[in-house]
Amino acid sequence: MAIATMVQEGDAIDYTPVADMLAGDVVDCGTFIGVALVPIPANVQGAITIEGVFDIAKSTSVAVGFGVSVFWDNTLKLATPTGPADASIGKCIKAALAADAVVRVKLIPGMA
Repeated sequence: MAIATMVQEGDAIDYTPVADMLAGDVVDCGTFIGVALVPIPANVQGAITIEGVFDIAKSTSVAVGFGVSVFWDNTLKLATPTGPADASIGKCIKAALAADAVVRVKLIPGMA
């Protein structure tokens, strides 16, 4: 018997939401996030991607520098340059001014 059997590539994972999800919705997975690329109905298994580069909504009162760790604030539903070390979602790959509505993030699951 095999000790390990591959079931997925790993850039996307199975996810069953409790409420309808729209494309672009972010899922807080604890120490990483996933993003729905297509709508997923409630209680129907779909897939969320956990790798890639995304423009993610951020507060327009804070700048984020290139290479800075980015965190997900699940309460505000925004990316932020501050947060607990084990909740980093990735790295900023394009500096964002305070006035910018989004920050470009390379998702790095489990990077902390």
